[in-house]
Amino acid sequence: MRTQVAIIGAGPAGLFLAHLLRAAGIDCVVIERRDRAYVEQRVRAGIVEQITVDLMRRLGITERLDRFGLVHDGTQLGIAGELFRIDFLKLTGSTVTVYGQQEVMHDLFEAAAERGMEIVWNADEVELHELAGTQPYVTWRKDGAEQRLDCALVAGCDGFHGVSRASIPTSVLQVFERVYPFGWLGILADVPPCDEELIYANHARGFALASMRSPTRSRYYVQVPLGDTVEEWSDARFWDELCERLGPDAAARVTTGPSFEKSIAPLRSFVGEPMRWGRLFLAGDAAHIVPPTGAKGMNLAVSDVIMLSEAMIEFFLEGSEAGIDGYSQRALARVWKGERFSWWLTSITHRFPDMDAFARRIQIAELDYLRGSEAAQRTLAENYVGLPLE
Repeated sequence: MRTQVAIIGAGPAGLFLAHLLRAAGIDCVVIERRDRAYVEQRVRAGIVEQITVDLMRRLGITERLDRFGLVHDGTQLGIAGELFRIDFLKLTGSTVTVYGQQEVMHDLFEAAAERGMEIVWNADEVELHELAGTQPYVTWRKDGAEQRLDCALVAGCDGFHGVSRASIPTSVLQVFERVYPFGWLGILADVPPCDEELIYANHARGFALASMRSPTRSRYYVQVPLGDTVEEWSDARFWDELCERLGPDAAARVTTGPSFEKSIAPLRSFVGEPMRWGRLFLAGDAAHIVPPTGAKGMNLAVSDVIMLSEAMIEFFLEGSEAGIDGYSQRALARVWKGERFSWWLTSITHRFPDMDAFARRIQIAELDYLRGSEAAQRTLAENYVGLPLE
């Protein structure tokens, strides 16, 4: 097999890149170690920046987004049960859209099937070869037989645990990481949301987030210690804790019900540099992870592949290597701003185990300043709705 770009991973980064390259007439093959159902059903992010909405519109895959996406022009923050609002539209002229990553992946896969794009599912033992040269190739096993794909460029879009980043020599790769001492316990329940907008709550007992996936489906989170297990959290315990942290006004609007999905996700900040080595280019979670507080994960993957697709199109259609040579530096400039915002929002909304009385007072003062300062609110809003590509 031969193609121009081998894309490792069929998550958001890999599929958005595949669609962008196909639209430019560039051949690519996507190689995924799981099946479609597994990738599509993973419960992930729910906030879509305008840059992601614009890309989906450009690719002609917004029919369901336009029908089911919930446009939000603001969000609410809580300090010990008292809520105040950040008006995104007024402060920035932009909005965000609530539309789950599962729905985005469904739209990408359906469009890929309609357009005859090639995705190899259930690829075992994926390995990348000759990345430092000019003729890289990818091997894998499928149905017991070894397969090989020759290509000109390789896009590593296979997530934090994939083979792509691990293929960069340790002498080259720099890793920057912060692991947070808590996780998010999240549930999905078919009950109406307690508010039309997201609520980020800072409470003495810990962080809570009220979110949604639709007018009839709610997504809620509470901060828990890393050692907690799902089995320790009955639905009744979860609802009680959530309502306590949201405060009386929001709690009065919470509709409880049985959860149909419950999981605990650890939080970490992670960046691997550079995002390009030889003919390998990293994008999305293969290169960086952010805590979900800032709603940046999938959106950073999208900005990566917009930049990467432009560089690859320039390489193939114009014969110039300027774009691929500058990709890592260009992408990382936006990645680190996303990392900063996600770290900052996490730091002012969560309770840390080693937080003393002084640190707690500083945290409260930060939120109180945010509540009273339009300039501070504009900074939050600009970052939340998504910074420009450059």
